[in-house]
Amino acid sequence: MSDQDSEKNSRSLPYSVWPAQALAALERNAADQLGITLYELMQRAGQAAYEHIRAHWPDAQHWLILCGHGNNGGDGYVVARLAQAAGKQVTLLACESEKPLPEEAQTARDAWLKAGGEIHAADTAWPEQVDIIVDALLGTGSNRAPVAPYSTLIQQANAHAAPVLSVDMPSGLSAANGSAAGDVMAATHTLSVVALKPGQITGKARDFVGALHYADLGLSACLAGESAPMARYDATFLSHWLKPRRPTSHKGDQGRLLVVGGDTGTAGAIRMTSEAALRTGSGLVRVLTHKDNIAPVLTARPEIMVDELTDERLTEALEWADVIAIGPGLGQREWGKKALKSVAGSEKPMLWDADALNLLAISAEKRQNRIITPHPGEAARLLGIKTSEIESDRLHAAQALAKRYGGVVVLKGAGTIIASEAGEMAFADVGNAGMASGGMGDVLSGIIASLMGQKLALFDAACAGCVAHGAAADAVAAQRGTRGMLATDLFDLLWQFVNPEMNQEA
Repeated sequence: MSDQDSEKNSRSLPYSVWPAQALAALERNAADQLGITLYELMQRAGQAAYEHIRAHWPDAQHWLILCGHGNNGGDGYVVARLAQAAGKQVTLLACESEKPLPEEAQTARDAWLKAGGEIHAADTAWPEQVDIIVDALLGTGSNRAPVAPYSTLIQQANAHAAPVLSVDMPSGLSAANGSAAGDVMAATHTLSVVALKPGQITGKARDFVGALHYADLGLSACLAGESAPMARYDATFLSHWLKPRRPTSHKGDQGRLLVVGGDTGTAGAIRMTSEAALRTGSGLVRVLTHKDNIAPVLTARPEIMVDELTDERLTEALEWADVIAIGPGLGQREWGKKALKSVAGSEKPMLWDADALNLLAISAEKRQNRIITPHPGEAARLLGIKTSEIESDRLHAAQALAKRYGGVVVLKGAGTIIASEAGEMAFADVGNAGMASGGMGDVLSGIIASLMGQKLALFDAACAGCVAHGAAADAVAAQRGTRGMLATDLFDLLWQFVNPEMNQEA
């Protein structure tokens, strides 16, 4: 899929995300409102998958359908029947069980057999020529590592050259949180039906989902009346948060930001945070840092006001500032601990990152005027658990952090999660593997802090900042690829996303 196709596809995805455990009730309620059966909904899902294949792989002649023993398998039976009716060669392999099929899936299976279709055992040898593989094995029902024959079929599909369409979820990937306990289908495309699920956006999703597409199955009007508990944001939503400035606005209107950090030898971190804030539109940015960093920061970016961090200057700067960001390059020496203690006494909006979070983990305290931006390792220290536990359920981790520390949490990583103690939760559906390099978090801190100073609420500033940051990185990757991307490369293209009115196509 080309970058242009991927961008167009992203725009077709809804902004709402539903927890996996709510999907069954959501489908039943929508079906009741429309006066249709759940089997009719299954037929619509199969029809959508069939049409997706015809649109994206029109030359595919031999379709291999892999059906599980559940409703996802029922979707597969519908796809098989439609493909065979259209003259395609269809081979269907089914995983059997002693348990009866769900009613709707059994009806779909019976309709396939009545149409003259054949069902082969899961261990049947695959045809020599396969043009498309349809993954209808587990869908949203996967919550543990797949076992044989499911795991075997997943392994065979992953080793095959044919493209894979996963219906709703790549088999083996948790719809609830994107975790992968065992074998997972590496889909070429995933067609989400009815609603988007967290596991399609965060966790290990990007390793397995491929290009994410969406079919509402005619339920959009019903879903519009429901309040989704989670949101998905991409660059197309930036204009909702970032409005054009008034022609008479001045630098005082755009926020006075104080950035504290940069112990000896870490001038780069504090410089990237402060410049990112300027690039995002802060009116005034003042840095208090180690005296050795003053010349390097001023030389690199003279627009930044830089001074040595002392007790007297910090007291005065805290009074001056509208917003405070602390942590980049702060270190964990007494120098940094003392500064953090002083900043913690302020009631002004603030952002804590990097070593501020490591110090917070040692002496936990809760507050509502703060955004914290941990990566998984920092999140693990803040919660006193292993990093692997964070990655196994990023949603739960983000919620736990918000409950323990208050304010707003930005849990960084692929499918960054933004959560508040009030229960708000969103996913920043932007970014790429090139961002796994030093300094990216420093830049993100500056962007978010700048938007706080431009009077966005904490949760909105966190969401908008994460989206602008990831979207700029995506623009860099589109030009140069992901390998070798530097954090400061984002500065050349960030303007497109913090000024969405200038680039409506971004």
